[in-house]
Amino acid sequence: MTASLVLTGCGAGATDTASDGKQGMAAAKPADGAAEGGGAADGSAADGSAGAAGKPASKAQVRQHVIRTASLSVEVKDAAKALATARRVAADAGGHVENESTERVDDTHLASQIVLRVPQERYDSVLGELSGAGKLLDRKADAKDVTDQVVDVESRIATQRASVARVRALMDRAEKLSDVVSLESELSRRQADLEALLAQQASLKDRTTMATITLRLSEKEKPVEEKPEEGRPGFGEALSGGWNALVGAAAWIGVVLSALAPWLAVALVGFVLWRRLVRPRLATRTRAAAPAPGPVLPGTPRNAAGAPTTPHPRETPEK
Repeated sequence: MTASLVLTGCGAGATDTASDGKQGMAAAKPADGAAEGGGAADGSAADGSAGAAGKPASKAQVRQHVIRTASLSVEVKDAAKALATARRVAADAGGHVENESTERVDDTHLASQIVLRVPQERYDSVLGELSGAGKLLDRKADAKDVTDQVVDVESRIATQRASVARVRALMDRAEKLSDVVSLESELSRRQADLEALLAQQASLKDRTTMATITLRLSEKEKPVEEKPEEGRPGFGEALSGGWNALVGAAAWIGVVLSALAPWLAVALVGFVLWRRLVRPRLATRTRAAAPAPGPVLPGTPRNAAGAPTTPHPRETPEK
């Protein structure tokens, strides 16, 4: 049943086309007869006027569609101020800011980038105004003709709409559930194709009616100030430097002594205990362990105080 419905729809379309062709031929015959009755001169004039009128009419129907893009690099004194000016220029032209980014290169200057969308008819004026905002470093403009693509999309949209209409007409005449399900699936597919074409058409329309300008703004780097060379220091500076060095050294010595103070205190306490307690005991033990002196023999040499002295081994007389 589905195949028969599709064939029926195709047959109806073919019948309509054939009938249109017959009507065209019927309308053309009187014109031919008039041309034959009027003579060759009138026929030539009619053909010439028809040909002349036909060509301009076909060209006038096709409007040129161009996608315009441009990129600029401009060096300015104040990037923030130039960015505000670019926004104002785009708004005055009937456009808008698509995206914007700003970054700080270092502590001295900024760098910004802004993408503007402006109407095609204001493209040249806006481009010239932005170029004069500062020192132009780079400029690039591009124009792409997409007229054929626009015409092709429009033709495909018209064909797809007619196809969707035919499927809907077949659905209205379908009686079986299986036919309705098959036709609904076919209708969904064709509507999806139609929506994709419409989205492509909208994108082309947006890009051909609004030009895109990418503006990059940068600030001039400020020169680094060179410090003047310092001359030979004077007497006062030398004295001040020496005093500062002395104070610094004394401070470090104080820090070191402060760190060693606990250790010195412990060492002092240990020395006092050794001198007062340990040393006297060691001396007492030493005296107790020493041997008692023997009897003094006659003839033992004595010193000046009268105490006996022990002669040196070398000085002992040999017996």
